[in-house]
Amino acid sequence: MAESKANRLNEEVKTEGATLTPKDIRAIWREVYREIRKVMVGKVDAVEDLMIALLGKGHVLMEGVPGIAKTHLSNSFATAIGCTFKRAQFTPDLLPSDILGTNIYDPKSGTFKMRRGPIFTNILLADEINRSPPKTQSALLEAMAERQVSIEGTTYKLDPPFMVIATQNPVEQEGTYPLPEAQMDRFMFKLILDLPTPEEELEIIKLKHEGVYLRVEKKVDPITVVKMQQVVQDQVYISEEVMSYIRDVVVRTRTDPRVILGGSPRASIALLNASKAWAAMNGRSYVIPDDVKRVMKWGVGHRLQLAAEAELEGTTGYVVMDDIEATTPVPV
Repeated sequence: MAESKANRLNEEVKTEGATLTPKDIRAIWREVYREIRKVMVGKVDAVEDLMIALLGKGHVLMEGVPGIAKTHLSNSFATAIGCTFKRAQFTPDLLPSDILGTNIYDPKSGTFKMRRGPIFTNILLADEINRSPPKTQSALLEAMAERQVSIEGTTYKLDPPFMVIATQNPVEQEGTYPLPEAQMDRFMFKLILDLPTPEEELEIIKLKHEGVYLRVEKKVDPITVVKMQQVVQDQVYISEEVMSYIRDVVVRTRTDPRVILGGSPRASIALLNASKAWAAMNGRSYVIPDDVKRVMKWGVGHRLQLAAEAELEGTTGYVVMDDIEATTPVPV
């Protein structure tokens, strides 16, 4: 069987002087997507959004009821891109040191040794993140923003690529701690995962009945992923007109009467990075307005604080973003 282009590129980036292009990223992305689709029914947009966030050096918060494969999706994604994966179950008694790590005294040597927590990985799944108190939630802030952690006065760099995928259950609110605005703003996307359609659920039942078990195979590795991130950063052009379009969208969230706190400059940066990543995933070295539209809703909606009257009427940040997208002039 002929070696896939993704695997050939994976070997090339290990050699001195090997480079990637947006067209190479499209080929790699298609390989990764096909691999994940072997084991996932539905969730097409969610798979795309995870890759967008990864290439844009962002993080993802997934919200959905239990049993809709949030963990399975995260694990399959990490396996397909060849990255290490760790899962931390957030509970009310979880301490920051349980996530970051701590120094443990070794009586044999008479010295303290660093015991690293689960945050020392490429892909960290923070499962049910809103079940832990704010002190534990905030332990992720430095890692998400700076790609480093501070433990007892010592700073440790995290190996790239690093990405947090957090989950939360929208149904059970008793005993939970809603994420503060500073934490929510660190996520590039907040994805709302719905239940499968009747057709998709039937397919899931058939797979389980037949005992079909397919393994996700590694298609790239962390070195390749870092190269892909560099391509998105350095090789994807965005015109001043499209940058102005991003600015207009975010500024309008600050003047919408339904919103008491709109998107910050971090929201603009998230749209910039996400739209560049989506352009590269489509094999283009330039961003078009449709790329911004693709990431706009999930990239900004969760950052908005709505007025009480708007919430009572059932308005959400995503509804506001749909309206802004429909009414903001698009550059030609």
